[in-house]
Amino acid sequence: MNKWLRKSLFVTISILTFGLVTPTQLMNQANANKITERDGVETAAPERNYVHSNNYVVESEFNREEFIQGLIKKAEIQSYQKFGTRIKPVIENEFREIILPNIERALEETATQFPESEVKNLTITEQPGAGLSEKIFNIKDSVSGKDILRFHVRRDNPPQEGYWFNFHYHTYHDQFHTHYELGSIYWAKNTPPKWMS
Repeated sequence: MNKWLRKSLFVTISILTFGLVTPTQLMNQANANKITERDGVETAAPERNYVHSNNYVVESEFNREEFIQGLIKKAEIQSYQKFGTRIKPVIENEFREIILPNIERALEETATQFPESEVKNLTITEQPGAGLSEKIFNIKDSVSGKDILRFHVRRDNPPQEGYWFNFHYHTYHDQFHTHYELGSIYWAKNTPPKWMS
């Protein structure tokens, strides 16, 4: 591969993943997960994570807690992206104090339902819904492609109370029918701008 093309690819992947994943990590993970053949029986290579330290690749064991904290950080980033520059400054503090701890609790409770070999397959969707869409982000199984949790925010407008943002999530356990409340944040009497504006 051309040198400039390779560098461009590395920079693009780093930017798209906010630096959380580097192309070298992706290549090392792919190499570590290759199926090896031993004594005529195919076995999967052991699951390993690779951490970069001073330009050296250091192999480390899967850390469930760090993985969950990474998902939580990505969830926060996705939420702020959904709020956009007009809504975020108004509700950011309340979101961080009221809603984010409940999102964290929901993610941790869900992660306890999966063995370690499956927890590492949980990923967060890349793009929140814009305009009037309720979608903030989904947690899905990257192997099956099926959603596990769907986090939403709905605009409520009770008579003479103004506008509220109702944060909730749905789970695959009941085919995403039940609303599990995360909390509500008051906006104002006037109509809020569209998401991601």
